[in-house]
Amino acid sequence: MTPILKVQNVGKTYGKGANTFTALSDISFEVAKGEFIGVMGPSGAGKSTLLNVLATIDTPTTGEIIIEDTNLARMKDAELADFRRENLGFIFQDYNLLDSLTVRENIVLPLAIAKMPTKAINARVDRIAALFSISDLLDKYPYQISGGQKQRTASSRALVTEPKLIFADEPTGALDSKSATDLLESLSDLNQSQAATIMMVTHDAFAASFCQRILFIQDGQLSKEIHRGALTRKQFFQEILQVLSSIGGGVNDVI
Repeated sequence: MTPILKVQNVGKTYGKGANTFTALSDISFEVAKGEFIGVMGPSGAGKSTLLNVLATIDTPTTGEIIIEDTNLARMKDAELADFRRENLGFIFQDYNLLDSLTVRENIVLPLAIAKMPTKAINARVDRIAALFSISDLLDKYPYQISGGQKQRTASSRALVTEPKLIFADEPTGALDSKSATDLLESLSDLNQSQAATIMMVTHDAFAASFCQRILFIQDGQLSKEIHRGALTRKQFFQEILQVLSSIGGGVNDVI
């Protein structure tokens, strides 16, 4: 299968001279279309830096990032902005919803910017709202709904454009356990029913157990990779905990 994402020898260095800090070093991997992949590692290992360079929020110092046939390293800022809007979806720990807009209007924003016809917009919003179980909230405002409902609204907004790649940075970090489970189950359903490609950075082994493959980063480098395969989610959860203990000196260090 042709990979949707190819990461080749990517490095990221900050600062100059004696004050340089290497956040990422010689990272290479591929992601197939329809994968749900997790990124984990100790605090300061480079997880969020990796997500930021892959998501075009930051630029790598070395290496290449290729999404389908597009080499992001060779694109100018204006081209990157268009590519990001048309091809990538983002789910962050902070919901970034606009309180002055209803849930429906928040979800619609990316489609309105893309000047999609109203009928097509409404159909797509209704479909994604049903997937995230927020159809009855569409006329409410963000301040009227719970944190979990806000995150599902933010996720709906990220996915309504049907992006080629979805990047999630600690999406369950601010949620209670039930809301986190609801969100993860919705993302898993989206992945399985629509072959959505999702890359999620998380420190939470429970959240990671919903993924099909986990990349572990240590000191800015890929240190290990595990696949769920035929394991149950509970079995995969236990395997993730074992790896975290070995690379972080203890599960509590992986934050």
